[in-house]
Amino acid sequence: MNKEEARQRILKLREVINFHRYNYHVLDRQDISEAALDSLKHELAELEEKYPEFITSDSPTQRVGGKPLEKFEKVNHVSPMLSLTDAFSWEELLAWEERIKKLIPDENLDYFAELKIDGFAVSLTYENGLLVEGATRGDGKVGENVTQNLKTIESIPLRLNEDSGINIKGRIVMRGEVFLSKQEFLRINSEQAKKGLQIYANPRNLAAGSIRQLDSRVAASRKLDSFFYNLVTDLGQKTHEQEHEIIEKLGLKTSKFVKKCENLTQVKDYIDDLENKRDSLPYQIDGMVVIVNSLNLENRLGIVGKAPRWAIAYKFPAEQATTKILDIQVSIGRTGALTPFAVLEPVKVAGSTVSRATLHNADEIKRKDIQIGDTVIVQKAGDIIPEVVEPIKGLRTGKETFFKMPTICPMCGGPVIRPAGEVIARCANLNCFAIQRERVKHFVSKEAFDVEGLGEKIVEQLLEEDLISDPSDLFELTVGDLEPLERFAEKSSANLVEAIQGRKKVTLAKFIYALGIRYVGIQTAGLLADYFGDLKKIETSSEEELWEVEGIGGKVANSIFRWYRNPKNLEYLEKLNKHGVSYVKEEKTKELEGLSFVITGSLYSMPREEAEDLIRHKGGKASSSVSANLNYLVVGENPGSKLAKAESLGVKIIDENEFLKLLK
Repeated sequence: MNKEEARQRILKLREVINFHRYNYHVLDRQDISEAALDSLKHELAELEEKYPEFITSDSPTQRVGGKPLEKFEKVNHVSPMLSLTDAFSWEELLAWEERIKKLIPDENLDYFAELKIDGFAVSLTYENGLLVEGATRGDGKVGENVTQNLKTIESIPLRLNEDSGINIKGRIVMRGEVFLSKQEFLRINSEQAKKGLQIYANPRNLAAGSIRQLDSRVAASRKLDSFFYNLVTDLGQKTHEQEHEIIEKLGLKTSKFVKKCENLTQVKDYIDDLENKRDSLPYQIDGMVVIVNSLNLENRLGIVGKAPRWAIAYKFPAEQATTKILDIQVSIGRTGALTPFAVLEPVKVAGSTVSRATLHNADEIKRKDIQIGDTVIVQKAGDIIPEVVEPIKGLRTGKETFFKMPTICPMCGGPVIRPAGEVIARCANLNCFAIQRERVKHFVSKEAFDVEGLGEKIVEQLLEEDLISDPSDLFELTVGDLEPLERFAEKSSANLVEAIQGRKKVTLAKFIYALGIRYVGIQTAGLLADYFGDLKKIETSSEEELWEVEGIGGKVANSIFRWYRNPKNLEYLEKLNKHGVSYVKEEKTKELEGLSFVITGSLYSMPREEAEDLIRHKGGKASSSVSANLNYLVVGENPGSKLAKAESLGVKIIDENEFLKLLK
């Protein structure tokens, strides 16, 4: 962008950031996630660094927060409660160190690394050992007196430890973070669900809201916790490490996840270690704080704007970020469904670079008011496909354009139809190359026939050379068919033919899933296999009989019934049968007979699909929805909303280790 465009973008970013920061810090209301707001702030900081002539004193990069709420008595901090500059990469950490070395070139630097708790900053003041004042950060200079609420937190002593060997006479000020544990957050939300009340969005906001309650009994009921890390008063400490030691001796809680590091490489190793442990911690963190350990050097380095030069916050990859939509295109699935997706300016989300994000369907685009050219919030949690959450309308320039679903298939030129009552538009040409490709890919996927070595490029090659027209043709391929193809030789051709021929028999559930019947996923296929035990029985069943299968509704039953009434599908089944492609009866054991399971989150020992296969193999039932009749909810890493629902219904909740014991 040119200089004028940069100026306009900076003005827009300031306006939007100030709006959301006011809601977040003053009104205690969050309209977009912290991760998304961090992403906008980072973009603004980069632009201002590139164009310093546009920096003004009222820029969000030059301030800590908004004015404090008027609910409590105001408190003047003895020294400012500062904010930290953010780093999002190793390169930015190195650049931070380089800036420091230019200011103190002859000094040997060591560092102190500690967790960046996703909590609520507070300051405590003790007079002659007694807690006399607890305050919020506020705008950094003036906070709010929330002493009564902080007194309800058991980890904050009302009197300092008199046997610490430290002189506690006079005034002692220290700072730290108030937070809510993951377990306590789930307990509170479970109670909210039982009462039919609103579910809280995240622990950080709930902790902040608890501290700002006028009635201290509300704060007491939330069972908040705290960590302290900064000693403002001079008690003889020479390093930040000693600050932690003194605070702990005085009787306050400090984090155990801290480390003195001799150099920045050790810091990076510790960051990597903690990032891997992040999900197993009992509280939420969003990064690590890296601090120059020597307090003498901290004083020499000083402060720039409202942030210290001697400390930086390394932010872990966020599950949300902001970027721009460059274009909206469509992909075509195995049933002909046209799914719009956003082409994005590449952005890092949850540790990986994202350049595509699903938009689901045209109605969803209209509902969210997403336009080409918008700056949008994107998110990616775990293995979920990245999606566009919402546009940031305040950053629009007027050059954005609306998306229109194509009326002609972009792959084959066939007509695009949208059946009445459906949100999905589809290519009506069943011979569309894209439909054929996705159908074959589905058939050979891991959950279906699991043919090793048959990836998307080879599938496209086979279709383009007219060697196959549907999955059944795969079983007719010979070495002679494949050898003339590009990238194929005699050995690779023989290996692929052998792999295909070796996968003629699968379980009934996998066979049903491989057929690609609309709405029939692997779980539904398992229900059908368990109920009927034979493909012919499914084919001859009425729609009403299909509906009797537990877990199958009218829409799914109608889809299965209609699939078997299509002569082309019956011809396809006959072709598979002709090539000896069939299913084997799965010999099930009875260890889990009569027990039903739902898995939420990711398991370490195996993919979720494999775990569900094992449940079915051992006579149990693997479901996707939580109900009062469920026997077990298996909780893995990053569990979803099913956990709170299971708790509210009194369903037995087990972790992965308990689940593995049941399987054995």
